Amino acid sequence: MSASEPVIGISTYLERTRFGHWDVEAAVLYRGYLDCVVQAGGTPVMLPPVGTWTSETIAFLDGLVIAGGADVDPAAYGAERHPMTGEPHRDRDDAEFALVEAALKLDLPVLGVCRGMQVLNVALGGTLHQHIEGHNPAPGVFGHTEIEVVPGTRLHTIIGSRTTVQCHHHQSLDRVADGLHVTARAPDGTVEAVELEGARFVLGVQSHPEQDVEDLRLFGDLVDVARRKA
Repeated sequence: MSASEPVIGISTYLERTRFGHWDVEAAVLYRGYLDCVVQAGGTPVMLPPVGTWTSETIAFLDGLVIAGGADVDPAAYGAERHPMTGEPHRDRDDAEFALVEAALKLDLPVLGVCRGMQVLNVALGGTLHQHIEGHNPAPGVFGHTEIEVVPGTRLHTIIGSRTTVQCHHHQSLDRVADGLHVTARAPDGTVEAVELEGARFVLGVQSHPEQDVEDLRLFGDLVDVARRKA
């Protein structure tokens, strides 16, 4: 593999899955993440929520994506479970917290998508709103919201001051962790993006850029920064 093809790890999740003659638990990931990394010039590697993730075991990566998915266990930020909060997936929570810790230690470029942004915030000591309205029209249906981006931020450089994004979430950032800066909001005030102070590239977005493989701006910037490490 050449240095022009940075290796981008993407977190996955364990789900009951049917394929061929089989109905088994499997490590799965929406294909859009893979396609976006490939089309941006990277090589994707799927990282399951099993085993031990440390700075040593992910040292082969040039960048990391924490993918979207289920609600983070509120116990991770010292809260009681809200009636609308989904059942915990502690194996995934633990694996992704470990991935974030290891990536920050290595100064890897990190992109957190939806749940991934929430994982980043909780891993650094922040908390979440466990239920909000208006950003999740129906199960499996993406909504759209316009976001306003803070000038002078990395996200502003990537996508400009205002854009419409796809969303599918019922939780959002509450107390933002120390070191993270809010770089975009929705019209109702929902935090739509954060960046980590002092990092080469640590960016979380509440939206789902992997749903549009024609718009590679976020994944492209991640891969470009990762390529410089590679």
